[in-house]
Amino acid sequence: MVVANDDVSSAKRSESNNTGVSQISKQEIREKFKSFYTREWGQTQPCRETSLHKFGVCSNVLRNEGNAPFMLSRGPVEGGVSKVAVLFHGLSDSPFFMREIADILFDEGYTVIVPLLPGHGKRDATSDMSDWDLAERWQAHVAEVIALADEMGDELIVGGFSTGGALAVEHYLNSANNIDGLMLFSGALALSENAEGMSRIWGIKLLARIIDGTYQTHGPNPYKYPNVAGLAGLELMDIINAIREKIDEGSQIQVPLFVAHSKDDATTPISGVEHLLAHSNASNTFFVVDESYELCHADLVVNDKLLNAMNFNESMLTQQEDCAIPKSNPLFSTMAFMLRAFVN
Repeated sequence: MVVANDDVSSAKRSESNNTGVSQISKQEIREKFKSFYTREWGQTQPCRETSLHKFGVCSNVLRNEGNAPFMLSRGPVEGGVSKVAVLFHGLSDSPFFMREIADILFDEGYTVIVPLLPGHGKRDATSDMSDWDLAERWQAHVAEVIALADEMGDELIVGGFSTGGALAVEHYLNSANNIDGLMLFSGALALSENAEGMSRIWGIKLLARIIDGTYQTHGPNPYKYPNVAGLAGLELMDIINAIREKIDEGSQIQVPLFVAHSKDDATTPISGVEHLLAHSNASNTFFVVDESYELCHADLVVNDKLLNAMNFNESMLTQQEDCAIPKSNPLFSTMAFMLRAFVN
């Protein structure tokens, strides 16, 4: 394990931007959050799994409640100061994979929002995963969730896993003034050479859409689609290219960055986040899991608790790849320690 820590500091909004906590109530926040998904799915319903601090939005269109978007909140913070975190999940998976990171931030006093990106967590996602405007739908949802989060407090940190991290960075580079810190877990700021090469082929999106056909959502993991749709992967590449263009034009990251990544990640090579860090002017925390741990891309945010709750069905596997069966991150507790230091 390698940990590079560049003057770890809390991600706090500057005094000049601090306008105080909005008067929006918890009920108004929940209704607005639910309305995003009522519009997207056509109907919502209360989740059966409830707790004192958790509010989820469920629907019959979802594979199960574990795929549902949720919020963790305690209510108003004494003194009128509140901290809000938004965590976006990765391509083909769901808010389930953000649970443990969300719990860490909640324990540190944050209200945490974990949205569900359009086209994810559903029983039938064929029309979504063949949508030419899927990336634009992701971006629009990211923007509306962050706008809601900005109403809720005077400190806002945003990030996510893989594609979720890329969407957070892309939004920051286009709308930076309300975000005080960024968090990337296996951030998808680069893809494998093969994937990036394929994305440059003329007409590849049309070919991918044809090959994808009827998209399969049922597989061994109840909280993750069995495969990434080809068109959706190309939509992600568009997001990555947009980030690179911004950086090439001279954009810099001016807020603290928390970056956690495995050197053995073959899906999103670590070079992508290294390039972003090279264009940051803030105090950053870079947590690197050494190659010797052979930690796969998706396993970075998985601890033993999440792995046990996953109920992965190995008998349904159709391929035997090195990373096909999920495992827990042996350095998750150390990563969690570094994240806590970052936000305090």
